[in-house]
Amino acid sequence: MKLDILFENDAFIAINKPAGLLSIPDREGKEQSIKSLLREKYGNIFVVHRLDRETSGVIVFAKTETAHKHLSGVFESREVEKIYQGLVHGTLPQKQGSIDLPIMEHPTKPGQMVTNRRGKASLTDYEVQEELGLFSLVQFRIHTGRTHQIRVHTQSLGHPIVCDDLYGDPRPVFLSAIKRNYKLSKQEEAERPILSRLALHSYLLHFVDETGEAHTLEAPLPKDMRALIQQLHKWKG
Repeated sequence: MKLDILFENDAFIAINKPAGLLSIPDREGKEQSIKSLLREKYGNIFVVHRLDRETSGVIVFAKTETAHKHLSGVFESREVEKIYQGLVHGTLPQKQGSIDLPIMEHPTKPGQMVTNRRGKASLTDYEVQEELGLFSLVQFRIHTGRTHQIRVHTQSLGHPIVCDDLYGDPRPVFLSAIKRNYKLSKQEEAERPILSRLALHSYLLHFVDETGEAHTLEAPLPKDMRALIQQLHKWKG
């Protein structure tokens, strides 16, 4: 599998992660991951941060221990600007705002998170970029890096991320749900979904490396999310 490299120097490498690929190996280590693919090419590679399996977009790995120490430090001290784009269900009552709700692991559901006053401080800023009928395109800036932060925070607003199997409606999005009087073509036996994975994308990271150089790394919205937005433009009226 060929990785989409956004930027690379001697210290770190930035990848445009496709949805469905793990950031790091799972416990069994049987599935391919970005880390395992990078290790085949570079040998030693260091994890700086992670993205959920179904989230696409910018992810950074360090190539040296020095770079790893510096980048891990700037991520932990919140000196990294992290911008995501996502499609949420419905129309948000406020076009922009902040969600300041602590997050902790669900007491009875391992691997799932929940907002709770006993959790860790979590802050997400959001701004609606476009209202698209059934869904809205929203830009998020996260100031903390909690597990599933955007997914949990949008659920708390009552507008979860589209196709979220943990915090919303996991069902894929079909054209028949958007287009009036949709008819299946004769060549098709069954309708194929426009989008069948979590509609969340890591769009931009901005940080300063150990030499003092600033980096802004961007990954454009992937094809499946763009296709859905295009159809929503076409049929939302």
